Amino acid sequence: MSIECEEMEGGNVTRRDFIKTAAVVGASVLAVQAVGRGEARAAEEAKTAAKAATATAAGGGTKKVADVLKVAREKMYPRCRVCPECDGVACSGEVPGMGGLDSGRAFRNNLQALAKYDLKMRTFHDVKKPDTSVTIFGAKLSMPILSGITGGVTYNMGLGGKVGEDEYAEGIIGGCVLAGTIGFAADGIGDPLATYETRLKTVAKYKGRAVAQIKPRSQADIIQRIRLIEATGAPFFAIDIDSAGRAARALPGQTVEPKTLEQLREIARSTKLPFVVKGVMTPEEAVAAYKVGAAGIVVSNHGGRVLDHTPGTAQVLPAIADKVKGKMTIFVDGGIRYGADVLKMLALGADAVLVGRPLVRGSVGGGAEGVAAILKKMQDELVVAMTLTGTADVKKVSRDILA
Repeated sequence: MSIECEEMEGGNVTRRDFIKTAAVVGASVLAVQAVGRGEARAAEEAKTAAKAATATAAGGGTKKVADVLKVAREKMYPRCRVCPECDGVACSGEVPGMGGLDSGRAFRNNLQALAKYDLKMRTFHDVKKPDTSVTIFGAKLSMPILSGITGGVTYNMGLGGKVGEDEYAEGIIGGCVLAGTIGFAADGIGDPLATYETRLKTVAKYKGRAVAQIKPRSQADIIQRIRLIEATGAPFFAIDIDSAGRAARALPGQTVEPKTLEQLREIARSTKLPFVVKGVMTPEEAVAAYKVGAAGIVVSNHGGRVLDHTPGTAQVLPAIADKVKGKMTIFVDGGIRYGADVLKMLALGADAVLVGRPLVRGSVGGGAEGVAAILKKMQDELVVAMTLTGTADVKKVSRDILA
């Protein structure tokens, strides 16, 4: 984590002020919401979150990225080696696990597609305080980086008895809130409704600052879960249609399936919440998602974990953006490890990115503070990349900065 200049500025605030302001403001909002609802339990949870946020803002207990990764390695090995460069080589074919499916080619394609792009360095300009803030479906974020949709602490991460699903989700979502952004609560294929409801309690705890995903279940099951999400105050929700490739892992009596356009239209019409379709890899399906009423898409090959030999997301993103940019919100995931990767994806047409494996390690190795530390590192790197490409605003990134 680069911390050589404590006063380096990003998003129009100093690095020292960022965590302090975001934490204190976020804590105050939580407390006011809780009291307004008149729920003693919610108020107590908000106070607890406020104390944790204030401690972080004051520097107490702030974790270093190196220490977080060390703990994550100790807990996750051998399921995840926490390699210095997370390139999918050591874990190739380990699904369930943290690797890519079969040959692992799709996982590696994500990294390689991003690596094909370089950034043009420009230093003759007046960009001195890049703005990293962005608004997504009404939620104002400190950076265009959200958590990926990740879960499965036992079957994917090998953490049985070390970290529970609820603790993991609290780390992801709480850490994103500390960093001024949004985290996802995941819906696992084998999760009963009661388990999902428990995770949504974390989403509700951070009302308006957390979101949830739903597996491509039956229409009735999806709409049932949408109603639960609506009650949490989440600003939007996503369905990872790409999980249809995991149908073989669904429990007897459960449905995990692809969706027809009519089914997607039914989902979009069933709620006033913005509906995001995850798993779009072609311009044709991006346009189709827009036409049936989806408010956003995630350009994603599910981290290379559902279909081998798919192209990397950075490879297909430009053509997709050319078709739907400005019509709907475009998220992208896949191989994003550094702030420069974020800037590349924005230049290729994304409005924001989802980051998976780095934040998995952050939550496992350091809980909410670990996740916040990883995100702050990426934001710092993004500010540097913006400064040295002459990019003033993450909402206006030119494709011309790519070499």
